[in-house]
This record gives sequence, C-alpha cells and structure tokens, in this order.
Amino acid sequence: MARDLNEINESGCYVALTNQHLSINDVMDRVRSPHAGALVMFAGTTRDNFAGKLVKELQYSAYNPLALRTMLSICKAIHAEHGLISIAMIHRLGIVPIGEESILIAVSAPHRQAAWRAGERALEDCKERVEVWKREEFDGEEGIWRANRDGATGQKVSQADTTST
Repeated sequence: MARDLNEINESGCYVALTNQHLSINDVMDRVRSPHAGALVMFAGTTRDNFAGKLVKELQYSAYNPLALRTMLSICKAIHAEHGLISIAMIHRLGIVPIGEESILIAVSAPHRQAAWRAGERALEDCKERVEVWKREEFDGEEGIWRANRDGATGQKVSQADTTST
C-alpha cells in the first residue's frame, strides 16, 4: 500500500486512512477467506452534483489518530456482533475527484445476511462517528464544509481545537 497510509490491522479488522487512490481489489483481498460464504463491498464515490449544484470535487480531512481509533472501534463491534470473518474500512483523504472512491468497506462472513447487515452498519457508523470532515467544492462558488453524513451541514474542527482540552 501507499507510503502515506495510516493503518491498523487487528483481530480481523483492518482500518486505514490514505491520500492515495483506493483499490477495490486490494480491499476485497484483505477480507477474502475460504471460510467466507459472502463478501460484500461498498464503494462511496464522488458524484457530480448536490442539491442541484455542480460539484467540482470533494476534499476530506481528518484527525488521523482519533479517526483510526474510532474506525477500529466500529469494526471490532460489528465484527463481534455479526460473527464476521473480517472487515476492512479505508477512507481517502485530500482531494477526491468526481467518479473516484472516498470510502471502501469490505466484509466477509459465513453467510450473506450477516455480511449485508454488517456492511451497511459499518458505513452508517462511520458517517456518524468517525472524525473525518468533508468539503464540497462547487463550480463557480465557495465550497461548503459538511458533516460526513448525507447532506448534513457541518463545521470543520481544527486539530488545535481537538488537542487543547
């Protein structure tokens, strides 16, 4: 993987943050197992519009140490709850152009229902809890910081704000 990758691989859970292009095949290979009857992959991509406005690109930033710990906590809980073989969650940081992936979540489980449910839960928990911030850049107007949830307005918190308490 890329040299700027921040990652943790522990107890069937792999989480990472990177500024590099995401590879669906690499993430699927991280969860592939002869014990798995199901592999589920979710790829979140940058679309070209939001609320009728043309989106130029997305920019993601994170407080990496905390984001990785939160991602690992989410994955461990889902791994145990759904009896998974393994789970991988990788979030891209920096500029993510239209049509490219900003997040990949892959899950392997003995059976498909557990894999489907775990994959969706991992995405929802990541969007709700992980310390990643998203800025939408539009053609012809100033960008907007959003919470990393569908359509929710957010405000960027600087690293100084998170470490001063």
